[in-house]
Amino acid sequence: MVAVLLGPAAWADQRPERVVSVNLCTDQLGLLLADSGQLISVSRLAHEPDSSAMVEAARALPANGSGAEEVYLLTPDLVLAGTFTDSATVQMLRDLGIRVELFAPARSLEDVPARLRQMGAALGRTAVAEEMVARFEADLAALTVTLTPRPRAALYYVNSYTSGDRSLASDILAVAGFDNVASEVGLDWGGVLPLEKLVMLAPDLIIQGRDYPGQARAEDTLDHPALLALSDTLQAGQLTDRDWICGTPQVLNAIRAMRDLRLSMEADR
Repeated sequence: MVAVLLGPAAWADQRPERVVSVNLCTDQLGLLLADSGQLISVSRLAHEPDSSAMVEAARALPANGSGAEEVYLLTPDLVLAGTFTDSATVQMLRDLGIRVELFAPARSLEDVPARLRQMGAALGRTAVAEEMVARFEADLAALTVTLTPRPRAALYYVNSYTSGDRSLASDILAVAGFDNVASEVGLDWGGVLPLEKLVMLAPDLIIQGRDYPGQARAEDTLDHPALLALSDTLQAGQLTDRDWICGTPQVLNAIRAMRDLRLSMEADR
């Protein structure tokens, strides 16, 4: 491959023509920004409606299992991966002379424009990325709720996990007009919030994570009588994971749903 002979410095001037994504979030960024025919394969998660916000577009492309050997056989000139993608896979692909672009997970809404610009640069689609950033920022400003007082909300997932203030999910809450109770117990990034503590915090709203198919003890808290007794504040299934997971413009769907909920609470006062 030319990349082996010229090295990574040459990649900046080359527009990739055969792009493979091995990460759910790079799948979606690639689907949003790639030119026709440029993206040739996405990860298997992109085909799953429970996790993929762009499942219909993704299913138009072959899925891969994110393994180095399988990806290499697709003869890509660019692989899109996450910073948590298996390091051995990334290194093997690079050793084979394939350019791998790593994307960190979004930790805030500010990361969305940054990820769009990074993807635009990687694909040689910077102008398209800038247009998308402008639309995103305008839509985000239009959706931002400034009403006071701000209801206290809790995010509650399987295994009693919650997202703290330094998270994309918490930013979604904030823009929609809610305060995150996780900050009241010192969970800046996130962590386990025991059900007893959640009940004692008495939030105005509990946004419950999805209960996935199958049985696992980690899901027991979502069906616990103490949680179900908070039915006046519980929004079961309101948290649509696929719109909350990745730092893409799809987060606007999550913000819009939470904003509508916030406005309905205001109307009921």
